[in-house]
Amino acid sequence: MSKDFLYNEIANGLAGQINSGVLKPGDRLPSVRMLCEKHKISMNTAKRVFLELEAQSLIDAKPQSGYFVSRRPYPRLPLPAVSNPSTLANNNEPDELISRVYANMGNDALTLFSVGAPSGDLLPLAKLKKEIVQALRELSGGGATYEPLQGNVKLRNMIAIRSLAWGGNLHENDLITTNGGMNALSFCLMALGKPGDTIAIESPAYPGVLQLAISLGYKVLELPTHPVTGIEIDALKKAIPHINLCLLVPNFNTPLGSCMPEAHKKEIVTLLSKHHIPLIEDDTYGDLYFGTQRPKCCKSFDTTGNVLWCSSVSKTLAPGYRVGWVAPGKYKEKLLQLKLVHALSSPAIPQEAVANFLKTAKYENHLRQLRRTLQDNYQHYIHAIADYFPEGTKTSRPQGGVSIWVEFPAEIDTAVLYDLAIKQRISIAPGRMFTLQDQFENCMRLCIGLPWSEQIKLKLKQVGNLAKRMQTG
Repeated sequence: MSKDFLYNEIANGLAGQINSGVLKPGDRLPSVRMLCEKHKISMNTAKRVFLELEAQSLIDAKPQSGYFVSRRPYPRLPLPAVSNPSTLANNNEPDELISRVYANMGNDALTLFSVGAPSGDLLPLAKLKKEIVQALRELSGGGATYEPLQGNVKLRNMIAIRSLAWGGNLHENDLITTNGGMNALSFCLMALGKPGDTIAIESPAYPGVLQLAISLGYKVLELPTHPVTGIEIDALKKAIPHINLCLLVPNFNTPLGSCMPEAHKKEIVTLLSKHHIPLIEDDTYGDLYFGTQRPKCCKSFDTTGNVLWCSSVSKTLAPGYRVGWVAPGKYKEKLLQLKLVHALSSPAIPQEAVANFLKTAKYENHLRQLRRTLQDNYQHYIHAIADYFPEGTKTSRPQGGVSIWVEFPAEIDTAVLYDLAIKQRISIAPGRMFTLQDQFENCMRLCIGLPWSEQIKLKLKQVGNLAKRMQTG
Protein backbone atom coordinates (compact mmCIF):
# COMPACT_ATOMS: atom_id res chain seq x y z
CA MET A 1 0.00 0.00 0.00
CA SER A 2 1.43 3.42 -0.98
CA LYS A 3 2.25 5.97 1.73
CA ASP A 4 -0.21 8.48 0.22
CA PHE A 5 -3.02 5.94 0.20
CA LEU A 6 -2.24 4.79 3.74
CA TYR A 7 -2.13 8.30 5.21
CA ASN A 8 -5.42 9.17 3.50
CA GLU A 9 -7.03 5.96 4.74
CA ILE A 10 -5.98 6.65 8.35
CA ALA A 11 -7.04 10.32 8.17
CA ASN A 12 -10.40 9.38 6.64
CA GLY A 13 -10.96 6.76 9.36
CA LEU A 14 -10.38 9.26 12.15
CA ALA A 15 -12.46 11.89 10.35
CA GLY A 16 -15.31 9.39 10.09
CA GLN A 17 -15.15 8.68 13.83
CA ILE A 18 -15.27 12.40 14.57
CA ASN A 19 -18.12 13.12 12.17
CA SER A 20 -20.16 10.16 13.43
CA GLY A 21 -19.72 11.15 17.07
CA VAL A 22 -17.62 8.17 18.10
CA LEU A 23 -14.90 10.68 18.94
CA LYS A 24 -16.50 13.62 20.72
CA PRO A 25 -15.47 17.30 21.07
CA GLY A 26 -12.60 17.55 23.53
CA ASP A 27 -11.54 13.89 23.20
CA ARG A 28 -7.81 13.35 23.02
CA LEU A 29 -6.48 11.59 19.92
CA PRO A 30 -3.66 9.04 19.92
CA SER A 31 -0.17 10.59 19.98
CA VAL A 32 2.04 10.62 16.88
CA ARG A 33 4.08 7.78 18.38
CA MET A 34 0.98 5.69 19.15
CA LEU A 35 -0.31 6.19 15.61
CA CYS A 36 3.08 5.04 14.26
CA GLU A 37 3.01 1.88 16.37
CA LYS A 38 -0.62 1.03 15.62
CA HIS A 39 -0.43 1.45 11.83
CA LYS A 40 3.30 0.68 11.33
CA ILE A 41 3.91 4.06 9.71
CA SER A 42 6.71 6.64 9.89
CA MET A 43 6.62 9.76 12.05
CA ASN A 44 6.28 11.92 8.92
CA THR A 45 3.26 9.93 7.72
CA ALA A 46 1.62 10.19 11.15
CA LYS A 47 2.19 13.95 11.20
CA ARG A 48 0.59 14.22 7.76
CA VAL A 49 -2.50 12.50 9.14
CA PHE A 50 -2.85 15.13 11.87
CA LEU A 51 -2.11 17.98 9.45
CA GLU A 52 -4.90 16.74 7.19
CA LEU A 53 -7.37 16.59 10.10
CA GLU A 54 -6.30 20.08 11.18
CA ALA A 55 -6.82 21.33 7.63
CA GLN A 56 -10.36 19.90 7.79
CA SER A 57 -10.89 21.84 11.05
CA LEU A 58 -11.67 18.60 12.88
CA ILE A 59 -8.92 18.69 15.49
CA ASP A 60 -6.91 21.21 17.48
CA ALA A 61 -3.26 20.91 18.50
CA LYS A 62 -2.33 22.00 22.01
CA PRO A 63 1.38 22.59 22.71
CA GLN A 64 2.89 19.98 25.05
CA SER A 65 -0.49 18.20 25.25
CA GLY A 66 -1.25 16.61 21.89
CA TYR A 67 -4.21 16.59 19.51
CA PHE A 68 -7.87 16.92 20.51
CA VAL A 69 -11.21 16.78 18.69
CA SER A 70 -12.23 20.38 18.11
CA ARG A 71 -14.75 21.68 20.65
CA ARG A 72 -15.99 24.18 18.15
CA PRO A 73 -15.54 22.71 14.67
CA TYR A 74 -14.58 25.29 12.10
CA PRO A 75 -17.16 25.98 9.39
CA ARG A 76 -16.57 23.81 6.34
CA LEU A 77 -15.55 26.62 3.99
CA PRO A 78 -14.05 25.21 0.80
CA LEU A 79 -10.36 25.61 0.04
CA PRO A 80 -9.20 27.76 -2.88
CA ALA A 81 -7.87 25.70 -5.76
CA VAL A 82 -4.16 25.36 -6.50
CA SER A 83 -3.10 28.64 -8.10
CA ASN A 84 -2.58 28.59 -11.85
CA PRO A 85 -0.21 31.39 -12.87
CA SER A 86 1.27 31.80 -16.34
CA THR A 87 4.28 29.61 -17.05
CA LEU A 88 6.14 32.64 -18.46
CA ALA A 89 8.41 34.77 -16.31
CA ASN A 90 7.85 38.52 -16.46
CA ASN A 91 9.15 41.80 -15.08
CA ASN A 92 5.86 43.67 -14.91
CA GLU A 93 5.65 46.51 -12.42
CA PRO A 94 3.85 45.53 -9.18
CA ASP A 95 0.30 46.85 -8.81
CA GLU A 96 0.13 50.41 -7.50
CA LEU A 97 -2.25 49.09 -4.83
CA ILE A 98 0.80 47.95 -2.87
CA SER A 99 1.91 51.52 -2.21
CA ARG A 100 -1.62 52.64 -1.35
CA VAL A 101 -2.19 49.82 1.12
CA TYR A 102 1.25 50.06 2.75
CA ALA A 103 0.72 53.79 3.23
CA ASN A 104 -1.88 52.83 5.85
CA MET A 105 0.71 51.21 8.15
CA GLY A 106 0.74 52.86 11.55
CA ASN A 107 -2.58 54.65 10.98
CA ASP A 108 -4.40 54.09 14.27
CA ALA A 109 -7.60 55.51 12.81
CA LEU A 110 -7.96 52.42 10.59
CA THR A 111 -8.71 48.76 11.32
CA LEU A 112 -5.64 47.27 9.64
CA PHE A 113 -6.63 43.84 8.32
CA SER A 114 -4.02 44.59 5.63
CA VAL A 115 -0.82 44.51 7.70
CA GLY A 116 0.64 40.99 7.98
CA ALA A 117 2.08 41.26 11.49
CA PRO A 118 0.80 40.89 15.06
CA SER A 119 -0.61 44.01 16.66
CA GLY A 120 1.55 45.78 19.22
CA ASP A 121 -1.08 44.77 21.78
CA LEU A 122 0.13 41.17 21.39
CA LEU A 123 3.82 42.00 21.87
CA PRO A 124 5.78 42.29 25.17
CA LEU A 125 6.54 45.97 24.71
CA ALA A 126 7.10 46.82 28.38
CA LYS A 127 9.61 43.98 28.79
CA LEU A 128 11.40 45.02 25.61
CA LYS A 129 11.78 48.58 26.92
CA LYS A 130 13.62 47.17 29.93
CA GLU A 131 15.91 45.22 27.62
CA ILE A 132 16.72 48.40 25.70
CA VAL A 133 17.72 50.12 28.94
CA GLN A 134 19.82 47.11 29.94
CA ALA A 135 21.51 47.08 26.51
CA LEU A 136 22.44 50.75 26.90
CA ARG A 137 24.12 49.90 30.20
CA GLU A 138 25.94 46.79 29.01
CA LEU A 139 27.22 47.82 25.60
CA SER A 140 30.58 49.47 25.25
CA GLY A 141 30.02 53.18 24.65
CA GLY A 142 26.31 52.72 25.28
CA GLY A 143 25.86 51.15 21.85
CA ALA A 144 27.37 54.08 19.94
CA THR A 145 30.26 52.06 18.48
CA TYR A 146 30.22 49.72 15.48
CA GLU A 147 29.22 46.08 15.84
CA PRO A 148 31.35 43.37 14.15
CA LEU A 149 30.53 43.04 10.46
CA GLN A 150 28.76 39.70 11.05
CA GLY A 151 26.69 41.27 13.81
CA ASN A 152 26.16 40.98 17.56
CA VAL A 153 27.91 37.82 18.78
CA LYS A 154 25.41 37.18 21.58
CA LEU A 155 22.47 37.43 19.15
CA ARG A 156 24.09 35.10 16.63
CA ASN A 157 24.80 32.62 19.40
CA MET A 158 21.17 32.64 20.54
CA ILE A 159 19.87 32.17 16.98
CA ALA A 160 22.27 29.25 16.52
CA ILE A 161 21.07 27.62 19.76
CA ARG A 162 17.42 28.06 18.74
CA SER A 163 18.11 26.45 15.36
CA LEU A 164 18.50 23.09 17.14
CA ALA A 165 14.69 23.03 17.53
CA TRP A 166 14.25 22.57 13.78
CA GLY A 167 17.39 20.64 12.96
CA GLY A 168 19.44 23.59 11.78
CA ASN A 169 22.54 22.83 13.90
CA LEU A 170 23.94 26.26 13.11
CA HIS A 171 27.00 27.88 14.69
CA GLU A 172 27.16 31.59 15.48
CA ASN A 173 29.81 31.94 12.77
CA ASP A 174 27.31 30.68 10.17
CA LEU A 175 25.10 33.77 10.67
CA ILE A 176 25.10 37.39 9.54
CA THR A 177 22.73 39.89 11.15
CA THR A 178 20.73 42.31 9.00
CA ASN A 179 18.36 45.25 9.38
CA GLY A 180 15.23 43.11 9.34
CA GLY A 181 14.12 40.18 7.20
CA MET A 182 13.70 42.16 3.98
CA ASN A 183 17.29 43.39 4.26
CA ALA A 184 18.41 39.76 4.51
CA LEU A 185 16.44 38.85 1.37
CA SER A 186 17.79 41.91 -0.41
CA PHE A 187 21.40 40.95 0.30
CA CYS A 188 20.70 37.42 -0.96
CA LEU A 189 19.15 38.62 -4.22
CA MET A 190 21.96 41.09 -4.84
CA ALA A 191 24.60 38.45 -4.12
CA LEU A 192 23.16 35.65 -6.22
CA GLY A 193 21.97 37.18 -9.44
CA LYS A 194 21.96 40.06 -11.89
CA PRO A 195 19.39 42.01 -13.93
CA GLY A 196 17.68 39.76 -16.43
CA ASP A 197 17.96 36.60 -14.29
CA THR A 198 14.80 34.68 -13.41
CA ILE A 199 13.66 33.94 -9.87
CA ALA A 200 11.00 31.35 -9.04
CA ILE A 201 8.57 32.15 -6.22
CA GLU A 202 5.21 31.03 -4.86
CA SER A 203 1.96 32.39 -6.25
CA PRO A 204 0.40 34.27 -4.50
CA ALA A 205 3.54 35.83 -2.99
CA TYR A 206 4.49 38.47 -0.45
CA PRO A 207 4.27 41.90 -2.18
CA GLY A 208 7.58 43.06 -0.69
CA VAL A 209 9.40 40.22 -2.49
CA LEU A 210 7.75 41.14 -5.79
CA GLN A 211 8.78 44.77 -5.41
CA LEU A 212 12.32 43.82 -4.40
CA ALA A 213 12.84 41.38 -7.28
CA ILE A 214 11.59 43.84 -9.90
CA SER A 215 13.65 46.71 -8.44
CA LEU A 216 16.79 44.58 -8.88
CA GLY A 217 15.95 43.79 -12.51
CA TYR A 218 14.84 40.17 -12.06
CA LYS A 219 12.19 38.40 -14.07
CA VAL A 220 9.71 36.62 -11.82
CA LEU A 221 8.33 33.15 -12.48
CA GLU A 222 5.30 32.48 -10.29
CA LEU A 223 4.75 28.79 -9.46
CA PRO A 224 1.43 27.00 -8.87
CA THR A 225 0.91 26.77 -5.11
CA HIS A 226 -1.38 24.56 -3.04
CA PRO A 227 -3.11 26.38 -0.15
CA VAL A 228 -2.09 23.66 2.34
CA THR A 229 1.20 22.14 1.09
CA GLY A 230 2.87 25.01 -0.78
CA ILE A 231 4.43 25.00 -4.24
CA GLU A 232 3.75 22.18 -6.65
CA ILE A 233 7.04 20.31 -7.02
CA ASP A 234 6.26 19.13 -10.56
CA ALA A 235 5.91 22.75 -11.64
CA LEU A 236 9.29 23.57 -10.07
CA LYS A 237 10.89 20.63 -11.90
CA LYS A 238 9.58 21.93 -15.24
CA ALA A 239 10.89 25.41 -14.41
CA ILE A 240 14.45 24.26 -13.60
CA PRO A 241 15.93 24.98 -17.08
CA HIS A 242 14.52 28.51 -17.00
CA ILE A 243 15.44 29.82 -13.53
CA ASN A 244 18.60 31.13 -11.89
CA LEU A 245 17.45 31.06 -8.28
CA CYS A 246 14.45 30.28 -6.10
CA LEU A 247 12.88 32.12 -3.14
CA LEU A 248 10.34 30.25 -1.02
CA VAL A 249 8.48 30.67 2.27
CA PRO A 250 7.99 26.98 3.19
CA ASN A 251 6.57 27.58 6.69
CA PHE A 252 3.25 29.47 6.90
CA ASN A 253 3.85 31.72 3.94
CA THR A 254 1.88 34.88 3.49
CA PRO A 255 -0.82 35.13 2.24
CA LEU A 256 -1.84 31.44 2.17
CA GLY A 257 -0.41 30.20 5.47
CA SER A 258 0.60 26.93 3.79
CA CYS A 259 3.31 24.67 5.22
CA MET A 260 5.34 22.32 3.05
CA PRO A 261 5.55 18.71 4.25
CA GLU A 262 9.06 17.69 5.27
CA ALA A 263 9.35 15.31 2.34
CA HIS A 264 8.66 18.19 -0.08
CA LYS A 265 11.29 20.38 1.58
CA LYS A 266 13.89 17.66 1.35
CA GLU A 267 13.07 16.95 -2.30
CA ILE A 268 13.26 20.64 -3.23
CA VAL A 269 16.61 21.10 -1.49
CA THR A 270 18.04 18.07 -3.30
CA LEU A 271 16.61 19.13 -6.67
CA LEU A 272 17.94 22.69 -6.52
CA SER A 273 21.34 21.63 -5.21
CA LYS A 274 21.69 19.11 -8.03
CA HIS A 275 21.12 21.88 -10.58
CA HIS A 276 23.23 24.47 -8.70
CA ILE A 277 20.28 26.79 -8.22
CA PRO A 278 20.47 28.69 -4.90
CA LEU A 279 17.45 28.52 -2.60
CA ILE A 280 16.62 31.57 -0.50
CA GLU A 281 14.41 30.42 2.37
CA ASP A 282 12.31 33.05 4.16
CA ASP A 283 11.45 31.54 7.55
CA THR A 284 9.99 34.68 9.13
CA TYR A 285 6.83 32.86 10.27
CA GLY A 286 8.38 29.54 11.32
CA ASP A 287 7.96 30.13 15.08
CA LEU A 288 4.23 30.91 14.71
CA TYR A 289 3.02 27.32 14.35
CA PHE A 290 -0.42 26.24 15.57
CA GLY A 291 0.55 22.58 16.10
CA THR A 292 2.60 20.93 18.80
CA GLN A 293 5.99 21.10 17.07
CA ARG A 294 7.91 23.70 15.11
CA PRO A 295 8.23 22.60 11.49
CA LYS A 296 11.65 21.94 10.04
CA CYS A 297 13.13 24.30 7.49
CA CYS A 298 14.60 23.59 4.07
CA LYS A 299 17.91 24.49 5.72
CA SER A 300 17.44 21.39 7.91
CA PHE A 301 18.13 19.25 4.83
CA ASP A 302 20.94 21.35 3.34
CA THR A 303 24.18 19.38 3.04
CA THR A 304 25.89 21.52 0.37
CA GLY A 305 25.46 25.06 1.71
CA ASN A 306 23.07 25.90 -1.14
CA VAL A 307 20.23 27.17 1.11
CA LEU A 308 20.31 30.73 2.43
CA TRP A 309 18.07 30.71 5.52
CA CYS A 310 16.62 34.14 6.37
CA SER A 311 14.50 35.19 9.33
CA SER A 312 13.82 37.99 11.81
CA VAL A 313 11.84 38.95 14.92
CA SER A 314 9.59 41.26 12.89
CA LYS A 315 6.55 38.96 13.04
CA THR A 316 7.13 37.55 16.51
CA LEU A 317 8.59 40.24 18.77
CA ALA A 318 9.46 43.72 17.51
CA PRO A 319 8.78 44.81 13.90
CA GLY A 320 10.23 48.25 14.50
CA TYR A 321 13.58 47.02 15.85
CA ARG A 322 14.54 45.76 12.37
CA VAL A 323 16.52 42.79 13.66
CA GLY A 324 17.00 40.06 11.09
CA TRP A 325 19.62 37.55 9.99
CA VAL A 326 20.73 35.11 7.34
CA ALA A 327 22.64 31.82 7.38
CA PRO A 328 24.01 32.07 3.83
CA GLY A 329 25.82 28.74 3.60
CA LYS A 330 28.52 28.72 0.93
CA TYR A 331 27.58 32.25 -0.12
CA LYS A 332 28.73 33.80 3.16
CA GLU A 333 31.68 35.78 1.79
CA LYS A 334 29.52 37.32 -0.95
CA LEU A 335 26.97 38.50 1.60
CA LEU A 336 29.60 39.85 3.97
CA GLN A 337 31.05 41.90 1.12
CA LEU A 338 27.59 43.30 0.34
CA LYS A 339 26.93 44.15 3.97
CA LEU A 340 30.30 45.90 4.18
CA VAL A 341 29.43 48.05 1.16
CA HIS A 342 25.75 48.73 1.89
CA ALA A 343 25.51 48.78 5.69
CA LEU A 344 28.96 48.31 7.30
CA SER A 345 27.29 47.46 10.64
CA SER A 346 23.92 46.67 12.17
CA PRO A 347 22.39 48.82 14.95
CA ALA A 348 23.94 47.67 18.22
CA ILE A 349 21.22 48.49 20.77
CA PRO A 350 18.21 46.60 19.30
CA GLN A 351 20.40 43.57 18.52
CA GLU A 352 21.68 43.44 22.10
CA ALA A 353 18.17 43.90 23.50
CA VAL A 354 16.75 41.08 21.35
CA ALA A 355 19.70 38.82 22.21
CA ASN A 356 19.08 39.33 25.93
CA PHE A 357 15.36 38.66 25.48
CA LEU A 358 16.05 35.43 23.58
CA LYS A 359 18.51 34.32 26.25
CA THR A 360 15.82 34.07 28.94
CA ALA A 361 12.57 32.10 29.09
CA LYS A 362 10.68 35.31 28.25
CA TYR A 363 10.77 34.72 24.51
CA GLU A 364 9.44 31.17 24.64
CA ASN A 365 6.72 32.19 27.09
CA HIS A 366 5.74 35.05 24.81
CA LEU A 367 5.71 32.78 21.73
CA ARG A 368 3.47 30.22 23.43
CA GLN A 369 0.93 32.91 24.28
CA LEU A 370 1.18 34.51 20.84
CA ARG A 371 0.64 31.18 19.07
CA ARG A 372 -2.43 30.43 21.21
CA THR A 373 -3.84 33.89 20.50
CA LEU A 374 -3.28 33.63 16.75
CA GLN A 375 -4.88 30.18 16.62
CA ASP A 376 -7.88 31.42 18.62
CA ASN A 377 -8.11 34.43 16.31
CA TYR A 378 -8.14 32.12 13.31
CA GLN A 379 -11.17 30.32 14.74
CA HIS A 380 -12.97 33.62 15.37
CA TYR A 381 -12.19 34.91 11.87
CA ILE A 382 -13.35 31.76 10.14
CA HIS A 383 -16.66 31.81 11.99
CA ALA A 384 -17.16 35.48 11.11
CA ILE A 385 -16.34 34.81 7.46
CA ALA A 386 -18.82 31.92 7.38
CA ASP A 387 -21.51 34.07 9.02
CA TYR A 388 -21.07 37.34 7.12
CA PHE A 389 -19.25 36.87 3.82
CA PRO A 390 -21.02 36.02 0.53
CA GLU A 391 -22.08 32.46 -0.18
CA GLY A 392 -19.39 30.64 -2.13
CA THR A 393 -16.48 32.32 -0.33
CA LYS A 394 -13.41 30.09 0.01
CA THR A 395 -10.56 30.41 2.52
CA SER A 396 -7.14 28.95 3.14
CA ARG A 397 -6.60 26.91 6.32
CA PRO A 398 -3.33 28.23 7.73
CA GLN A 399 -1.39 25.94 10.03
CA GLY A 400 0.45 28.94 11.48
CA GLY A 401 1.40 32.52 10.71
CA VAL A 402 -0.77 35.62 10.68
CA SER A 403 -2.78 35.45 7.45
CA ILE A 404 -5.93 34.01 5.91
CA TRP A 405 -6.37 34.02 2.12
CA VAL A 406 -9.97 34.72 1.14
CA GLU A 407 -11.37 33.95 -2.32
CA PHE A 408 -14.72 35.58 -3.09
CA PRO A 409 -17.06 34.63 -5.94
CA ALA A 410 -15.62 35.80 -9.28
CA GLU A 411 -17.78 38.91 -9.63
CA ILE A 412 -16.30 40.62 -6.55
CA ASP A 413 -13.28 42.80 -7.37
CA THR A 414 -11.32 43.29 -4.16
CA ALA A 415 -9.58 46.43 -5.48
CA VAL A 416 -13.04 48.02 -5.60
CA LEU A 417 -13.84 46.46 -2.23
CA TYR A 418 -10.70 48.11 -0.82
CA ASP A 419 -11.93 51.55 -1.91
CA LEU A 420 -15.33 50.91 -0.32
CA ALA A 421 -13.84 49.54 2.90
CA ILE A 422 -11.34 52.37 3.37
CA LYS A 423 -14.26 54.81 3.48
CA GLN A 424 -15.43 52.88 6.55
CA ARG A 425 -11.91 53.08 8.03
CA ILE A 426 -11.10 49.45 7.21
CA SER A 427 -7.96 48.49 5.27
CA ILE A 428 -7.77 45.15 3.45
CA ALA A 429 -5.06 43.72 1.19
CA PRO A 430 -6.51 43.02 -2.31
CA GLY A 431 -5.32 39.91 -4.13
CA ARG A 432 -3.72 41.83 -6.98
CA MET A 433 -0.97 42.92 -4.56
CA PHE A 434 0.31 39.35 -4.39
CA THR A 435 1.11 38.77 -8.06
CA LEU A 436 2.62 40.38 -11.16
CA GLN A 437 -0.01 38.72 -13.36
CA ASP A 438 -3.71 39.18 -14.07
CA GLN A 439 -5.04 36.95 -11.31
CA PHE A 440 -6.47 37.00 -7.78
CA GLU A 441 -8.78 39.96 -8.56
CA ASN A 442 -11.48 38.34 -6.39
CA CYS A 443 -9.13 37.48 -3.52
CA MET A 444 -7.73 39.24 -0.46
CA ARG A 445 -5.49 38.61 2.53
CA LEU A 446 -6.77 39.17 6.05
CA CYS A 447 -4.36 39.57 8.94
CA ILE A 448 -5.37 37.67 12.09
CA GLY A 449 -2.88 39.52 14.27
CA LEU A 450 -5.36 42.00 15.74
CA PRO A 451 -6.70 41.25 19.25
CA TRP A 452 -10.16 39.71 18.84
CA SER A 453 -13.08 41.82 20.01
CA GLU A 454 -16.69 42.59 19.17
CA GLN A 455 -15.35 45.61 17.29
CA ILE A 456 -13.20 43.40 15.05
CA LYS A 457 -16.18 41.10 14.50
CA LEU A 458 -18.27 44.13 13.48
CA LYS A 459 -15.57 45.28 11.04
CA LEU A 460 -15.49 41.85 9.39
CA LYS A 461 -19.26 41.96 9.12
CA GLN A 462 -18.96 45.34 7.40
CA VAL A 463 -16.48 43.92 4.88
CA GLY A 464 -18.83 40.99 4.24
CA ASN A 465 -21.82 43.30 3.74
CA LEU A 466 -19.89 45.46 1.29
CA ALA A 467 -18.94 42.35 -0.71
CA LYS A 468 -22.56 41.17 -0.76
CA ARG A 469 -23.71 44.56 -2.05
CA MET A 470 -21.14 44.32 -4.85
CA GLN A 471 -22.70 40.99 -5.82
CA THR A 472 -26.18 42.45 -6.13
CA GLY A 473 -25.04 45.61 -7.90
